[in-house]
Amino acid sequence: MFTFTWKKYLPVIHILLKKVSRETQTLQMNETDFRRAAGGRKIKFSFSSMQIKNGKIVSGSTLSPVAKELGALLQESDITRYMIRELHVEFSLDNSFLLTIKDATPVVLSEEEVAAAEEAAAAGE
Repeated sequence: MFTFTWKKYLPVIHILLKKVSRETQTLQMNETDFRRAAGGRKIKFSFSSMQIKNGKIVSGSTLSPVAKELGALLQESDITRYMIRELHVEFSLDNSFLLTIKDATPVVLSEEEVAAAEEAAAAGE
């Protein structure tokens, strides 16, 4: 139902995925595109926290149809599949149709950074 709409935005999503490791990316989408695709049906368009880790959707069972179709399209597209195979990204779409893509890779601290943080916390007590 929403695949055609997502395909319209896919080239821009490709660009945003290239930049996501530097900072969170956003894309203002056209509400009318989604309403037309819904065909008058009452559908919740917004979703939060659709995570894709190493090319696979992590939170697949609880996603809305809009999010599931975006995830499927990202996995089907040759270009995007290549881009997301080593990423851990999170997608969300709010009620104003603002798509947010952020890097969800956990921050791993080195032993030196952990020791420095512990020293700083101990000095502050």
